[in-house]
Amino acid sequence: MDGPAQLAHTTLYRPTRAQLLVLPLAAAALLLLFQNTFGYLYWVWHREEYSHGFLIPLVSAYLLWRRRERFRQAQFRSSWIGVAVAAAGVAIYLVGMVASITTVDTYALVIVLMGAALALMGWQAFRIALVPLALLFLMNPIPNFFYFNLSSELQLLSSELGVAFMRLFGVSVFLEGNVIDLGSYQLQVAEACSGLRYLFPLMTLGVIVAYLFNGRTWMRWCLFLSTVPITVLMNSLRIGVIGILVDRFGIAQAQGFLHWFEGWVVFLVCFATLMLEAWALLRVAGDKRPLVELLALERSPPESGAPAVRARELGSPAAAVLVILLLAVVPARALPKRIEIRPARTDFTEFPLQMGAWRGQRGHLEAVYLDTLKLDDYILADFVQAGSAQAAASGAAPVNLYVAYYASQRTGESAHSPRSCLPGGGWRILELTEREVAGVTNNGVPLRVNRAIVQQGAARQLVYYWFQERGRDITSEYLVKWYLLRDALLRNRSDGALVRLITPLQGNEPAAAADSRLAQFSSSVLPALRDYLPN
Repeated sequence: MDGPAQLAHTTLYRPTRAQLLVLPLAAAALLLLFQNTFGYLYWVWHREEYSHGFLIPLVSAYLLWRRRERFRQAQFRSSWIGVAVAAAGVAIYLVGMVASITTVDTYALVIVLMGAALALMGWQAFRIALVPLALLFLMNPIPNFFYFNLSSELQLLSSELGVAFMRLFGVSVFLEGNVIDLGSYQLQVAEACSGLRYLFPLMTLGVIVAYLFNGRTWMRWCLFLSTVPITVLMNSLRIGVIGILVDRFGIAQAQGFLHWFEGWVVFLVCFATLMLEAWALLRVAGDKRPLVELLALERSPPESGAPAVRARELGSPAAAVLVILLLAVVPARALPKRIEIRPARTDFTEFPLQMGAWRGQRGHLEAVYLDTLKLDDYILADFVQAGSAQAAASGAAPVNLYVAYYASQRTGESAHSPRSCLPGGGWRILELTEREVAGVTNNGVPLRVNRAIVQQGAARQLVYYWFQERGRDITSEYLVKWYLLRDALLRNRSDGALVRLITPLQGNEPAAAADSRLAQFSSSVLPALRDYLPN
């Protein structure tokens, strides 16, 4: 049967008055329920790595509009599974609202939208809208915990590849972690240069291109997955070019407009590389059609004949979702905003530099690190055992104490794990385990720490660190997030801290001797920390 004849026998569906009433009511309920979420997203989209978020809802809406004829021909069969999905999204939102944990509500918004669509359409018709709706997840920020870990890994990889590129052009360069030493100048590969500012937008473009690509499924997956290596390689190339320009023409090449312009050039080159890959995939598969044709959006079929038109029925699941949304508006709008409890504590400016047999000298973090860490208070000091004019002169090993305190972690600001920060400083982790510190207790329970041996060149260090969160000593970063949510809900608190102790392994000193030194220091410093880290 040819196209026109087939269309003449196609049944088209039109919305009923009930549906025309339900849809604006549901939209109004969503706006009221997620009012603060829309404001938060607008703020997040002003960050460079998420600036593509402004376009995502528009692209999603356009892709849905382009498929309007398929929606008109699809018979909706309401689904109770969609009701369950929407209800789960509302529950996630309310939990996040009560706990005042940001980012959670942005994902809840997309879950509710997808659940409502599934409840209204049923699975068969929902498949038409699945990808455009799922695209909305890409407008959301990822949790800072994952962001910082991913950023640190990309910084290291970009630094190594960028330095390799510089050396190809004869630039004498030394790499130590994320610091690129050119002799006269040093470049710090910070979060802004990690590649995330290109990765998220390019991944979004990869999803859109893969969706529009009228090729085989494996080709679509190749296009999407390749956005990660393309971004890393091109960002490394950018760092390499900046290093070469700085070496030839001075530090001004890494600052201001030129740095910003180089970033945009890299993004455009990444996109062009993605298009070139799509063309190459076609040729490998023996497809000679032009790329423009394969990326063309589907067109509405020519209208011919008079298809039958039937009214759509509004199923009970769709009505149930509307009721859930309307009921959820009441607690979301009526509950007063919780004022977070921030327990009284003493500032680290008063932290003692004499504790038992230990004497300390205070240090300070540079502004570039404070801007990244966004902590509320901290102590950084080197301690040696007393009797110690003598001990220091004889080269007694010091213990470095660093404590980063956050009065609130609800907005996503939290301690950066040494597991990702130490490699950024050029330290290679040789060993990482968990252990109880023999003979040392904190808050009445044995102290459990993450224990790492790290090396940089010939220098070795022993590191203890743990997260002290509202009376708990936690070694797992994932448990930190669980207790953060739990305590935000039940105790209305989200304060917490990272405690890190470092001591050098001098010469051929066995690790057991350094363990003993950190254990002795821990037993002295933990009582002193009680006034500064509230339980």
